[in-house]
Amino acid sequence: MDLKSYILKSIQAALAAGQDINDVYHSEDFGVAYKSDKSPLTLADQKSHQRIMNVLREFDDPILSEEGKDIPYAQRKSWQRFWVVDPLDGTKEFIKRNGEFTVNIALVENNRPMLGTIFVPDRQTLYFAAQGFGAYKFKDGPFRDLQDAPADSDEQAHILLAQIVEQSDPLPAEHPRQAALTIVGSRSHKTAELEAYVEEKRKAFGEVEFISAGSSLKICLVAEGRADIYPRLGPTMEWDTAAGQAIAEVAGAAVYQYDTSKPLTYNKEDLHNPWFIVQREP
Repeated sequence: MDLKSYILKSIQAALAAGQDINDVYHSEDFGVAYKSDKSPLTLADQKSHQRIMNVLREFDDPILSEEGKDIPYAQRKSWQRFWVVDPLDGTKEFIKRNGEFTVNIALVENNRPMLGTIFVPDRQTLYFAAQGFGAYKFKDGPFRDLQDAPADSDEQAHILLAQIVEQSDPLPAEHPRQAALTIVGSRSHKTAELEAYVEEKRKAFGEVEFISAGSSLKICLVAEGRADIYPRLGPTMEWDTAAGQAIAEVAGAAVYQYDTSKPLTYNKEDLHNPWFIVQREP
């Protein structure tokens, strides 16, 4: 396995998918349908999924994706390394046209995410990280050039990735704070438990700033240092969190289960996550 080639291909897949998403986003008709669980599905989800599959199939590793999730556990339980993909995280935010939607691509080894790439198409912002490599944020770059740049050999991939890193900011970064604690929470999935959690922190810390955000952007805000903690006291799936967890952990944050403080793990028989916390180390 050549880690840098994996990182670069995940970046190129995310950028290409983001271009397809933006094409739909800026069109008049999203083509919204609804899945059996009543969650929305758009033409952008489908186009992004296909684009990512076409790139990642260059590797031999299996792919677990929200749009291709019906792989029996008996088949996938022996996977040691595999991709976890959410081709459009934050479909509700996409439909609302607020820009807070992402493309999430992670590589999981031995049930733990070790590489993560998150692209924010409408904001042209890219986060990427891998264990032993570092965590970075690349904003407003020549994304079309990057997604189309040839990387047919490991040497080409290494050179191109080095150029991307050179134009990126390492994570975390310093951000001015207005309050003793900054909490980020879901824009579309607020719960009574989250409100109680924030109130508890206000009692403990005094002034608390609360930021609402959609999709995996919440994890990215902790990873880059703009927020201290993201409590997810509600349902999520493995593809919602794998890429963000990799980025957050490489950037020095902790991601752990709310009730047990154990790390989130992947490729479970039930692909739902438990409640969890993303927190910058004190």
